[in-house]
Amino acid sequence: MPANPKDETETQRSRRLILAAVRAVPRGQVAGYGEIARRAGLPGRARLVARVLSTGDEPGLPWHRVLRSDGRVAFPEGSPGYDEQVQRLRAEGVRIEAGKVRGQRAAATLDEMLWAPPEPKPKASRPAAAAGTRRRR
Repeated sequence: MPANPKDETETQRSRRLILAAVRAVPRGQVAGYGEIARRAGLPGRARLVARVLSTGDEPGLPWHRVLRSDGRVAFPEGSPGYDEQVQRLRAEGVRIEAGKVRGQRAAATLDEMLWAPPEPKPKASRPAAAAGTRRRR
């Protein structure tokens, strides 16, 4: 990639953003292809994410943390890619049963943790007046 981001092509820029979004998925967490595209600023480009990851030429890239939006491994069950992805995810403590991640949602977990607005605090209720102490008008 060019040293100066202004000199990169749109394809190079998209690839850079996708790889950065994949690298940002923490150990033990997963994200869907579509979610990675949204985080990279490329909504609706899930297939582009899959294409970039299929090149497999980025050492140390945690590609195995990216799944289908339904939480399933995209490789055919029993294939070398499937076996490697399942093994890597399990090594990070991710629970997988029948090729599907259990205990978290692939598409939204990380964003909910990092970007979701905080839950509103319940309003403190006023203490009820003691019996017989109501003010009369």
